[in-house]
Amino acid sequence: MSLPPDRPIFLERTAYRRRRLEDAARLLPIFAVLAVLVPVWLLPVTVSGAGGMVWLFSLWLAIIVMSAIIHRLLAKAPGQKAPPDEL
Repeated sequence: MSLPPDRPIFLERTAYRRRRLEDAARLLPIFAVLAVLVPVWLLPVTVSGAGGMVWLFSLWLAIIVMSAIIHRLLAKAPGQKAPPDEL
């Protein structure tokens, strides 16, 4: 099976990076939920209540920072889709 001659084999570097950033933005909430559940699984065994709260709030801060970084990178990266100017 071969590609048609007018289709490139690889994506352009900027398009590839933009798609990976979009994938990271989609996966961040899933990883966040799993990371929030870690102290719940470990709470009776090793993590104290105070340790669980420290974990929760540091995770909350890390998620905010990561989403801000991804948002800025997506806003700077040239892409096919322009953000809507509504609202």
